Formats: sequence, C-alpha cells, structure tokens
Amino acid sequence: MKKLIETLKNIWKIEDLRMRLLITLLFVAIYRFGSFVVLPGINPAKLADLQSQTAGGLMSLLDMFSGGAFSNASIFALGIMPYITASILMQLLAVAVPYFQKMQREGESGRKKISAYTRYLTVAILAFQAPGYLINLKMQSGAALASGISWSAFMVPAIIILAAGSMFILWLGERITDKGIGNGVSLIIMIGIIARLPQAFIQEVTSRFTAITGGGLVMFLVEIIILYAVVCAAIVLVQGVRKVPVQYAKRLVGNKQVGGARQYIPLKLFAANVMPIIFAQAIMFIPLSLAQWMSPDSTSWLMQGIRTMMDHHSFAYNIVFAILIIAFTYFYTAITLNPTQMAEDMKRNNGFIPGVKPGKETAEYIDTVMSRITLPGSLFIAFIAIMPAFASLLNVQDAFSQFFGGTSLLILVGVVLDTLAQIESHLLMRHYDGLLSSGRIHGRGMAAY
Repeated sequence: MKKLIETLKNIWKIEDLRMRLLITLLFVAIYRFGSFVVLPGINPAKLADLQSQTAGGLMSLLDMFSGGAFSNASIFALGIMPYITASILMQLLAVAVPYFQKMQREGESGRKKISAYTRYLTVAILAFQAPGYLINLKMQSGAALASGISWSAFMVPAIIILAAGSMFILWLGERITDKGIGNGVSLIIMIGIIARLPQAFIQEVTSRFTAITGGGLVMFLVEIIILYAVVCAAIVLVQGVRKVPVQYAKRLVGNKQVGGARQYIPLKLFAANVMPIIFAQAIMFIPLSLAQWMSPDSTSWLMQGIRTMMDHHSFAYNIVFAILIIAFTYFYTAITLNPTQMAEDMKRNNGFIPGVKPGKETAEYIDTVMSRITLPGSLFIAFIAIMPAFASLLNVQDAFSQFFGGTSLLILVGVVLDTLAQIESHLLMRHYDGLLSSGRIHGRGMAAY
C-alpha cells in the first residue's frame, strides 16, 4: 500500500503525465455522459421492452460494448463498433487487393489514405446500421416516441444523430491517443465494458444468496476462484511468450541438429494477441444486424438460423465463433509477421539460425515454426473466448458470465496492461520506480484501430 501511494505521488509530480491522465479522464467522462443522452423525441421511461431485449443473448454483448448506450436509445447507441468493423474490412482489403497493398507500402502517406478510406467505410456502415437500429427500436418500443411525432419524420434526423454520435466517439478516441494515455479507441471499448461490471457483480451475488438453487457462499467462492484463474490465463495470453528458443523451434519442425549457444528467434506464441477474437466477434454481430431488418415473427429457415446465431450460449454459435478465431489467428499472424522480411533482416545484420541456410531456407524455416506455434495459441484464444458459455452451465448470471472470458475480458486485460505500461514508461523515463517492483509491465502491443 505504501508503494502504491508513493507511485501515485510520483505520477502527480510529472506534469506531462498528470495532464495526460486528466485529459483522458475528461474525455472518458464526456463519453459516459453521452451514453445517457437519449435521442431527441424518445421517452426514456418507455424503453422497458428494448432494455428487456438487450438483457440477454447477443444483444447484451452489443449493449456492453456500447456501455449501455444501445439499451438507452442514446445518441451513442451504435458505439465504436462500426469503426472496428470498417478497420477489419480495410485490413482484409490490404491483403486481398493490390491497390490497397501498394497503399500500405507507401509509409505515412499510405497510412493516411487508408485511415481516410476507413472513415468513409465507417459512414457507409453507419448508413446501414442506423436505420436497422431504429427499425428494431420501433418494433420493440414503438410507443417510446413522443406524441405528435411520426416515425417517418423521426427517422432521417435520428439516423444523422446516430451516425454523428459514432463519429464523435471516434474523434474522442483519437484525441485520447494523441493527448492522453493509452489507445483511445480501445480505452473507450474498455470503459463501456467495465461500466457494466458493478451491476453484474451485484446481480450475481444477489442470485447466489437468495435463489433456492443459488449455491450460496461456497458456489460464489468457486466462481471467484475460476474467474481469477481465467484472468491469469488472459494476462498470459495478452503478454504472450515474447521469444521462442531456437532449440524448441527445431524440435517443432523435426530438426534434431541443435548446436552452439542458446539462441532465440523473434516470434511470440500469441503473436496476434486479442485481434482475432475482436475480428471474429465483429463477424458474429452480422446476424444481429440482419435481424434488425427482419420481422421478429418470421418463421423462415433464415430467421431461425439467425436466432440460433444470436444466442451466444448455443452450441452452433460457439463452434462457429471458435473456428473464426482460429482462422483469424492464422490470418493476422500471417499479415503481421513476414518470414521473408525477417529472413532478409537477419541476413542483412549477419544473423543466422544454426543449421539453416540464410535466405529462402531461413524464410521457409521461420514460416514452418510460426505455423506450428500459432496452433496452440489459436486454440487457447478460442477456449478463453467460449468460456462464458461454460460459465452459464454453472448458472452464472448472463451479465456476469461475460467476464469469465470472451472478448470483454481479453479487451479489459489488454487495455489495462497497455495503459499501465505507458504510465510506467513515463515514470521510468524520469527515474522514478515503476508500477511493479518485480519488473516491467508488458503491454499487449496491439495495433491501433
């Protein structure tokens, strides 16, 4: 406790760090305030049906990522997810389309162009999602519209407000990145997630100690132990194994010739970090977007399939989710780690892997090792991602089960570690003790959106 107080004093002494923290808190407060500002013309007292709809299923996840703004019919109801979806699509285009590949190699000017295209694509996605949200709002809470206002007159200004709200959140995130601490967009997602934690925790405690089959104190303690273990696993996943011994790599590829001093190759066991799970989660929200355009009374096979994929505790949902995570882990690792470039850099710096010829053979060797070590990493990510489904089998409340794994826990852990790493770097740069006496905090190294 004494060291913590001393560290907080040191943080306050550094003017630049103090200003960055205060600016971050200010922008976060603006974001949280906006999530309670209801769309003009909507009566918040009549949103019970919408809030009931978002209490469970995939809707609850979307509401979590928006910090409750979705169920409040807020001006920030669509949150930052449209921009995340646009970023994912642009990264896919940068791999598949030569025009965007060339743009990516143009350095800073190319990144600015890609950033501009990402914003245009975000607006296009908002033009699709905003009407879908309003149609769903009309179906669920048609009486929420104030008297004297028709839905036809309400739709166009509401679409503009929702789109502007999402773009304003993006602006806030960029300002936090530039003037504050941490990655702004990731921090905004984390704030939305953590805002639901106190209420979810209280609901879980209440259910365990009041329900007949709740299990009482013993079951609650079992939950906390499991949650602690999952959080520790998430920390390992986010920080990752930062370098792989070449001897272990040789065993992975079946090469028994190991000699010389102990050497390492610059690969991580979890090179993709939490990006695959974010990619996969964005894809899993597609059925939700489609459902908003369809009648809830529809009995077609398509609607039945969409309903199944909207149940994040269903077997089909979790199987598809896990497969997408594994696939995206390989995909993201492939686009972030270029074996040919790594082999060329090693050759240029007179480096080599014992028993492997420089150049093409080294690139093939690294590629093979990378493929082998990606498999356990992808399986581990997939297991953490579907942990909420297992938590539900223990009768954990739906809101609290989301913190037993999945996208929410990994983002939460990743952003906290990344932010603490930046604070620690400011402290160490000015010759103060870091946040931990046991060593440096390793951020997740996650690419900015």
